[in-house]
Amino acid sequence: MAGPRLQALPGFRDFLPKDTAARNYLFETWRSVARRYGFVEYETPLLEDTALYLKKSGGELSSQLFRFEDQGGRDVTLRPEVTPSMARLAAQHQRDFPKPLKWFEIGQCFRYEKPQKGRGREFFQFNVDIVGEAGPQADAELIALAIDTMLAFGFQKGDFIVRVSDRQAWVDFATKRGVPEEGITDFLQIIDKLEREKPEVTEQKLAAIGLSSAEVNNFIANPENASASFETIRAELTARGLGEYLSLDLSIVRGLAYYTGVVFEVFDSKKSMRAVAGGGRYDTLVETISDGAVSMPATGFAMGDYVIRNLIEETAHTDLLMEAWMQRNAAACEVYLVLADDSKRPEALEILSELRNAGISCDLPFTAAKINKQFQSAEKCGARFALVIGSELPELKLKVLSSRIEEPCHVLGLADWLKDRLKEPDGPLLA
Repeated sequence: MAGPRLQALPGFRDFLPKDTAARNYLFETWRSVARRYGFVEYETPLLEDTALYLKKSGGELSSQLFRFEDQGGRDVTLRPEVTPSMARLAAQHQRDFPKPLKWFEIGQCFRYEKPQKGRGREFFQFNVDIVGEAGPQADAELIALAIDTMLAFGFQKGDFIVRVSDRQAWVDFATKRGVPEEGITDFLQIIDKLEREKPEVTEQKLAAIGLSSAEVNNFIANPENASASFETIRAELTARGLGEYLSLDLSIVRGLAYYTGVVFEVFDSKKSMRAVAGGGRYDTLVETISDGAVSMPATGFAMGDYVIRNLIEETAHTDLLMEAWMQRNAAACEVYLVLADDSKRPEALEILSELRNAGISCDLPFTAAKINKQFQSAEKCGARFALVIGSELPELKLKVLSSRIEEPCHVLGLADWLKDRLKEPDGPLLA
């Protein structure tokens, strides 16, 4: 009797070619928008000293670490998020770069939490940060980048909203009502879970620190509690033509303890899933991680691949856009060489190398096969064209696989001709 088949661990994913193409679509869109905004890419290790995440993360994160002792006796962790690594890197090398730093990373992260819709135990995170700028204009720049990223994926007005708050406003609220400094973090955790916990549970937790749901709800409902930073951000985004995507929502505080000011989250308008992206200001994290050696204000946000892909697939116009990109970019090759005469294989290999050296993605069968089977292989690998090589050499035929229309071509100047042809529609070129 056969034993159980080995599979990926719970919460971890295999990426088949189509899944990899979808992931690459996310990555290329993220990179494109970040570069348009003048951000540069960096990269940090998957494995870090556990102390990096215990300094000032707070919330549930410390209980979700993939943490172990390595063979050198070090306490290490697979990174659960990118921001602490970025803060460590910025502190170490900040003298080498002009301020502010505008950096981004697309990195894999790991959290031991219950796998569910929009959440796994490993995921990729698009992390974008501005370090060395304290003003709300930097926060506005990041929120604008988050909005333009959503628009680049094909989302439209009405598909999503950016809910903005200010964590400091809640700290002031709690302090004025007598919540001790050591209880502020627990209080912010209660606010962070307002929409996810039952009202009676929230009421009980607030009562334990001398507060009530009525006080909290009244604070959230009053737009006059918006901070001066929010008003600056709103003015900045309005000037960019993006103000309509912004909404004041004081119920947003974010779960991590290192946030110090403005925070925001991107939600789909139907609220069918958790936040698509989120972030905010964390002005003390660099100082904390560097043990006081470097102090730089910072703000940033992250977008995970799970949620954004789910939302793309559930929104018709964005799903079509991703599918169109995948059809253009996920094929194994652009041109498949079909050998109508197998004795011409040496010449076909010479043509293959010439085309590949010219930057054209192409392939051919390893062994002799019937022409129909070769055409089937061409279609299965997603090629646009089949280049038929037969006894007529140096004359060739190019077949458009979507329409079966044939076009004559010649070995001389083939690579340049094909490069131009690949830029054209799939119909025949006019003479």
